[in-house]
Amino acid sequence: MPDTPYLFVDVDRLERNVQSMASWAADHDVVLRPHAKTHKCAEIAQRQLEAGAVGLTVATIGEAETFAEAGVVDLFIAYPLWLSGSRAHRLRTLAGRVRVSVGIDSADGARRLAAGLTDTDVRVLVEVDSGMHRSGVSPDGVVEVATAARDAGLDVVGVFTFPGHGYGPGAARDDAAKQEAAALSAAAESLRNSGFDVTVVSGGSTPTVRLADAGVVTELRPGVYAFDDAQQLELGSATVDDIALTAVSTVVSRSGDRIVLDAGSKILGADRPAWATGYGRLLDHLDARIVSLSEHHAVVDFPAGSTVPCLGDEVRVIPNHVCSAVNLVDVLYAGATPGDDVEPWPVIGRGANA
Repeated sequence: MPDTPYLFVDVDRLERNVQSMASWAADHDVVLRPHAKTHKCAEIAQRQLEAGAVGLTVATIGEAETFAEAGVVDLFIAYPLWLSGSRAHRLRTLAGRVRVSVGIDSADGARRLAAGLTDTDVRVLVEVDSGMHRSGVSPDGVVEVATAARDAGLDVVGVFTFPGHGYGPGAARDDAAKQEAAALSAAAESLRNSGFDVTVVSGGSTPTVRLADAGVVTELRPGVYAFDDAQQLELGSATVDDIALTAVSTVVSRSGDRIVLDAGSKILGADRPAWATGYGRLLDHLDARIVSLSEHHAVVDFPAGSTVPCLGDEVRVIPNHVCSAVNLVDVLYAGATPGDDVEPWPVIGRGANA
């Protein structure tokens, strides 16, 4: 049995989550391309592909190289790459092995991409800002970017967005899904009216994926859904029965209704959005709150009168942001329950950030 703290994957819940999302996509005639930055794990990628995913989404060339080495043959780097240093050579090499698509969101970026990808079959999608205001162009700016890409010799196949502003309480999820549909619809129509053959209209995030307009999108790219996390729990896009990854931790100190666990920010990650009620949740004590987090300590308060775990007890913590937690470990331990029968699953994409 691994020493605590460690990340445990409940395989039954994982498989249920993977199958549920695959079924939803199939029922709505939308292809699924899960974002592998969440799990960074070949065993989980294989389960997603076997359930019907057309390929994987990744964030970096490094992640793409890692999953190509693991046998994945269709990868979308959903990021406006700026080819510098060795990136052009790495991307050309990758494109010689597997099918690769990449994101662009500027004419200059498109021209630089084309200059580095001579004689390759890399496909490009123009990123659209659907309301998150991070990367991406407005829907009325896609034609300029796509035209520059086409003139430079790139194969423009469609548009994509990330409705990340759906990570919020109240109506944020519904609003983001509507804005996603409007932005993608307008962008795709503009490209078609300008003579582009738009075959991919890609969107999706875990909080918004089941609210996506299947009449607009052809592809969805959720990532967190495989595990879910405390953010999804608080947003209402997951239930406690959907939580497939937890940090198994030991109570190392106790004072009244407060305990301290050995899982700090170096196992859970430090993410805490302003609307979150703590730095994570306890799977079997949902009324408790992690009120502070240090590198190797998690301080947990219980309501008065609660049953509080004792010194030496093991508890399971739901990280706020599962993607950050996974990237902090070399191995996930998978099984039916934490204990001696868990199987180590390497986090093959850990640190592949470039």
